[in-house]
Amino acid sequence: VKHRPLREERVSAGILDGSLIHPREVFAPAVRERAAAVLLLHNHPSGDPAPSGQDREVTRRLRSAGGILGIPVVDHVILGDAAFFSFREEGDW
Repeated sequence: VKHRPLREERVSAGILDGSLIHPREVFAPAVRERAAAVLLLHNHPSGDPAPSGQDREVTRRLRSAGGILGIPVVDHVILGDAAFFSFREEGDW
């Protein structure tokens, strides 16, 4: 399935070692825009894009919420200094 971006939306700004995010903040813009899906991106200020346990749990929760809303999460990408991590590419989907 191919998607085209409708918009970019910052839903959270974190502190140096973490960010709290609620599915409500993630999916409100998607519902408003009648989006067919969402792509999640965030950065790791450390420069290492390896996902933390919290990243994995947040991804699981957001995928579950998206499934309930009928707005699937197509991927969750973590940006590092010179690399990135894709949950979909890792197969942790």
